[in-house]
Amino acid sequence: MIAQDAALQPRPQMADWTVSEDGRVYTFHLRDGLKFHDGAEVTSADVVASIRRWAQKDAGGQVIFERTETLDAPDARTIVWTLQRPMPSMLAILSKQSSLPLFIMPARVAATPADEAITDYTGSGPFRLVTSEFQPGVSVTYEKFADYVPRPEPADGLAGGKVVHVDRVKWINMPDIQTAVGAISSGEIDYIDYIEQMPVDLLPLVEGDPNIIVENRANSEMQTMARMNFTHPPFDNPQIRKAALAAVSQAPVLAAIVGDQRYYRTCGAVLGCNTTYGSEDDSASLTEGNGLQYAKDLLKEAGYDGTPVVFLAPTDNASLATQPVTVAQMLRNAGFTVELQSMDWQTLVSRRASQAAPADGGWNMFVTNWMVIDIANPITNAMLNGNGNDAWFGWPDDEVIEALKANFTDTEAVEDRQKIGAQIQSHAIDNVLEVPLGQYTLPQARRATITDMIDAPTPVFWNLNKAE
Repeated sequence: MIAQDAALQPRPQMADWTVSEDGRVYTFHLRDGLKFHDGAEVTSADVVASIRRWAQKDAGGQVIFERTETLDAPDARTIVWTLQRPMPSMLAILSKQSSLPLFIMPARVAATPADEAITDYTGSGPFRLVTSEFQPGVSVTYEKFADYVPRPEPADGLAGGKVVHVDRVKWINMPDIQTAVGAISSGEIDYIDYIEQMPVDLLPLVEGDPNIIVENRANSEMQTMARMNFTHPPFDNPQIRKAALAAVSQAPVLAAIVGDQRYYRTCGAVLGCNTTYGSEDDSASLTEGNGLQYAKDLLKEAGYDGTPVVFLAPTDNASLATQPVTVAQMLRNAGFTVELQSMDWQTLVSRRASQAAPADGGWNMFVTNWMVIDIANPITNAMLNGNGNDAWFGWPDDEVIEALKANFTDTEAVEDRQKIGAQIQSHAIDNVLEVPLGQYTLPQARRATITDMIDAPTPVFWNLNKAE
């Protein structure tokens, strides 16, 4: 509905807006020419239905709705959103770029329960999914949507005019990275996605090729972290969660992912390092790697009985394949019994949604990555959702973190928010809402024939040109 520019500031996209003087009423006006890929016009009813579905799952959306008085569509082009009290983070949450962004879909699709996957992929953007060519695990094809009307202003980050200069974009899954490097070198493919694919140790194979450009994208740094399941032993015991955190050292994990210290750094901040609200308080064992004996002592005091830690490990995702193996060994060194279960990433995504006992198809731990820009605000950081069954996978029930976030949301001064950010850091580490494993960045590689690619954290394919 709205987007962020290169400076990560909210800008109009599908809608312009005004805000009342008291900061409580947001009025959005849909722009002309908006159509879904099935030819139907985008209406305010579609927008409201999409917002309501999104807010059931997104951490920031849940916070907004806790403060929502009404959300109405008085006519086909207008949305009026009234809050109980002002919320300074409102537009930042609505415009975030990844990790459950607010996509607008037809009301009929948005009627799908939020805990069920949609099966109708009708969108309204500059590209449409070619469903007849979709091959799960193999490739996804998009083609230019001829009826899309771009905004008039130039592209700026993910805001501005989304003008498409290519007819089709085809994403091809190549689990073997050396195959992908060979394909870009030969011109078989044009681009290797930095998020998943370009290991630093293979950079020498492409850096000397004048036909390939290797680059880091703006605001693309990632945080990798481990998430525990709070609902089953052994991690329903906070003492045992603390032991697991103390057992982990970030440096070996980062070295296994990236290998080159130029592209990673230890960082114990749950809100990210070098961010507005990030703090590394209470995280020295992670960054200095000196917590092993403390972990052993905690396990003994907690009376750990050897209950296996079922650790989900994806084998087909280059950016997530090494962390479980490294972390599992650290846990074993501290005295944990660890059952590392290998699977593809899509199976892991399905498995982590299960609240069954680990022995019955559930889980105790997995590792994931987030863009730092997505976790830098406690309201949008999914790891900091303490709403029990409505929280992100792992389902912590934590009234304290919710109260801290509420205080953050109602606070406008940056310096006061920074103080709350430090309190959130201490609480998150003490209760092990996540185990931060450090920050890293991976470059992307593209053929020199691809030009004018927008330098945004999320790779997008409008605006770019491809030479013959």
